[in-house]
Amino acid sequence: MSLKDKLHNIKEQYKGKKMAPAFNAIHTFLYLPNETTHSGAHVRGADDLKRTMNMVILAMVPCLIWGMFNAGYQVTIAENGKPEFLSFFDHLQYFFTVDNLLVGAVKVLPLVIVSYLVGLAIEFVFAVIKGHEVEEGYLVTGMLVPLIVPVDLPLWMLAVAVAFGVVIGKEVFGGTGMNILNPALTIRAFLFFAYPTWMSGDKVWVHGAKEVAGTADAYSGETMLGMLAQKKELAYGIDEAFFGFIPGSVGETSTLLVLVGAAILIFSKIASWRIILSGVIGALVMGLVFNFVITQGWITEGSKFYALMSLPFWQHLVIGGFAFGITFMATDPVSGAQTNKGKIWYGFLCGFFAVMIRVFNPAYPEGIMLAILLMNVFAPTIDHYVVQANVAKRMKRLKVKAA
Repeated sequence: MSLKDKLHNIKEQYKGKKMAPAFNAIHTFLYLPNETTHSGAHVRGADDLKRTMNMVILAMVPCLIWGMFNAGYQVTIAENGKPEFLSFFDHLQYFFTVDNLLVGAVKVLPLVIVSYLVGLAIEFVFAVIKGHEVEEGYLVTGMLVPLIVPVDLPLWMLAVAVAFGVVIGKEVFGGTGMNILNPALTIRAFLFFAYPTWMSGDKVWVHGAKEVAGTADAYSGETMLGMLAQKKELAYGIDEAFFGFIPGSVGETSTLLVLVGAAILIFSKIASWRIILSGVIGALVMGLVFNFVITQGWITEGSKFYALMSLPFWQHLVIGGFAFGITFMATDPVSGAQTNKGKIWYGFLCGFFAVMIRVFNPAYPEGIMLAILLMNVFAPTIDHYVVQANVAKRMKRLKVKAA
């Protein structure tokens, strides 16, 4: 008897019992359901929720692999100093080494494992208690969470945050498809406010920097946003930020690979191009506004806002976690806007507020998390007014036609 047959027999044995959702989830996760309908008209498609979630995970895999190499690379240059590279290919050879990958894998893979173990365990418990099926929604959240945290985040902190995000940010609203806030960002927000010293500063982005802080061997791994907010001279070029040779959260550093992920999601019609494009436009508009303020001399060089305001407007798209957030989290179909026109306004305001928060909050110069969470709250309101506007237009047409 094959494994599939054994699981099917167990599934049938526990049908209608308390533990049925757990066994159904295991069977569905490993194999496609073989139930088909035999009557009535149905919309048929090749995709289901599991395939959709798997496609999103596939789009994030390049960022994950790059993050592992980058985690080791940042340790290498922190300990040995950054060499002068003769060419871009020399830089790549120094980056893609077995040692860098091993150091990164040892730190990153445990984050992924803890995220999935804790999150899925809670999903199973709630499914059994409530008697409903285990949804596949956490498959994406479980991958997102390790990619948006510092590499040295203690595993117990991650476990606590995941438990909070799944229970408070998702299950209390009814589970997958019912949450009003993006679960991954809810988890990151909990970490930021509960354990701020592990989520910001110049000692959290490079493996080992936190342990040696305050000693003679201490080294800094500050992000570009952190340097700009503190008005320090940048240690990295904008090209390094685009390719991802800089400190930062595990999966957010390479804008290039985020663009690859965005292309996969857009062409597979999973993510809304309207949200991504309007988010980019919103960030550019806010950046242009700040650049205009600087050119008019309304903000002087002595201001604490000057460095980020004077940053060329387009560079806001490359540094920090903006690209990752607007691609993988703003496009969440559950917590984002649902109408086409609403998606445009929702995305635009996500980008607009992300740069605004980034500039006006030097203590926490990354604004995309708070911007998306804010717009998650207002997404239903945006859709409401879009729908009401459409209703008003149709009523007006009916009155004109009746007259």
